[in-house]
Amino acid sequence: MRGEDGRMNIIVFIKQIPDTDKVRLDEHGNLLREGVESIINPVDKNAIEAGLRLRDEHGGKVTAVTMGPPQAAEVLNRALFMGCDDVVLLSDRAFGGADTLATGYTLAMAAKKLGGADLLIFGNRAADAETAQTGPVTAGFLGLPLVTSVSELSVEDGWAVCTREFALGVEKCRVRLPAVITVKPELNTPRFQTPANVIAGLKKPLKVWDSAALGSDSSKTGVCGSPSRTKRVVAPPARSMDTEVIGGSNEEMAGALAALLAGEHLI
Repeated sequence: MRGEDGRMNIIVFIKQIPDTDKVRLDEHGNLLREGVESIINPVDKNAIEAGLRLRDEHGGKVTAVTMGPPQAAEVLNRALFMGCDDVVLLSDRAFGGADTLATGYTLAMAAKKLGGADLLIFGNRAADAETAQTGPVTAGFLGLPLVTSVSELSVEDGWAVCTREFALGVEKCRVRLPAVITVKPELNTPRFQTPANVIAGLKKPLKVWDSAALGSDSSKTGVCGSPSRTKRVVAPPARSMDTEVIGGSNEEMAGALAALLAGEHLI
């Protein structure tokens, strides 16, 4: 937790999502992740960047946590290469098939095992599910205040000052730390990996915690702790696209393109 010197302890929860070209489902409608190439959920990079910027400003440490099969360690490596200080993988067959309720419980248990934090940061939604529930559920299990969809963030005198943008206006609020926030892509531009961070990251150990390590209740994890079920998954209809090659001089191509756009009432 926040020390007398103002240094911050930050946990960033990130998610590995399957490559969209290789998605498979089990009999319950859950995504099968084992053996499928994974990428980091895009907005989770913004969550990492938010934690790193606060650490750079106030001092402290950033720990990245993810839940998944062994190959989920790949996204934790990317978090290290961006500059995170520590990483934890929550991996156990007992966690498999978890919905957002069971996931939130498991992540909350991990936060408790880490000793808590001043700020727990999530991306506001995952590209593979779009529920926007995991951050709020985790906050509920921890009994912490929550601010969602944050587009601007600062920390001042033990408060997180947040801006949230909506279609009808902008809301600015502050919440006493410790707290949970979920962030939007508009918050920042994630930094690139650097050679120095890659070298440092390769030297850092990966902590792997299973259900026993967390001391979790097996009735609240995985399929057993998941009251929701996916009844049906429908693929969107394929979009047909016509391609027209425009040739000629620059002026002729520009004129032809303008005519096409005008014909579609786009200009």
